[in-house]
Formats: sequence, structure tokens, C-alpha cells
Amino acid sequence: MANSPQAKKRARQNERRYEINKARRTRVRTFLRKVEEAIESGDKEAAQTALRAVQPELMRGVSRGIFHKNTVARKMSRLSARVKALG
Repeated sequence: MANSPQAKKRARQNERRYEINKARRTRVRTFLRKVEEAIESGDKEAAQTALRAVQPELMRGVSRGIFHKNTVARKMSRLSARVKALG
């Protein structure tokens, strides 16, 4: 356990940031799940709408330091290719 006042403060800050980041990750996963469900159902219109909704959420995750830029780029590329392939 932290002993110095500075280390105690950092531990408090880390706990707070962990909770905030966890909520943001969960929010993004919910948006991703909506896209996946739309793709599974075969509804191209709903999939496109969900994809447009998830893009800013993913980019917000990048800017907040939750996801790596290339990871999000890869996810977006794969999702958009799957939505595009829907008939």
C-alpha cells in the first residue's frame, strides 16, 4: 500500500480514472454490440445507422486514451466491410 501522501493521492486518482475508463469502454462495447446485432439480423439499414453511431464513440475512445488509434481503425475497417457486404 502507498505510504507517502503523493502515492496515496495517485492511488485515489487511479481508482477514479479506472471507473471512468471502465464506463467509457462499456459504452463503446454497447454501440459495437448494436452493430453486430444488426449485421446478424441482416438489416443493412439498421447496420449502417448503428455504424454511423459507433464511429464517433470509437474516436472519442482514442482521444481519451482508452483505445489505440490503429485498433480502432482496424475495427472500423472490418465493421464497415461487413456492413457493406450485407445484401
